[in-house]
Amino acid sequence: MKEEVKRWLLMANDDLNSARSNFKNKKYYVCAYLSHQAVEKALKALLLKKSMKLIKTHDLVILGRQVSVPKNFLKKCEQLSRVYIETKYGIAADIIPSQKFKKQNSLEYLKIANEVTKWVGKSI
Repeated sequence: MKEEVKRWLLMANDDLNSARSNFKNKKYYVCAYLSHQAVEKALKALLLKKSMKLIKTHDLVILGRQVSVPKNFLKKCEQLSRVYIETKYGIAADIIPSQKFKKQNSLEYLKIANEVTKWVGKSI
């Protein structure tokens, strides 16, 4: 495996582990943000493996299409892409991210990140 692909996978796994830690520590918005980051880096690792190039985007649907993720993952990627914007910029409604994200929805995002990164690992 190419060294750069390995680095992207390691960063994805580090973000996933950090998401788990933040979930345990009840930092749910950080968990949600890092779940997105884990998937983004995993998909970029697969993109590098397949095409030898990266694209500059945080949109998981665009990345997912580039690497042909299963259709059921595209909807999940769309969910996480919205989470990225909400956690990073807090533009959803009149509530800041640390108050908006709760245990249940952060757990859902963490599960999505687990699924997608596991699929990427098998695909590489």
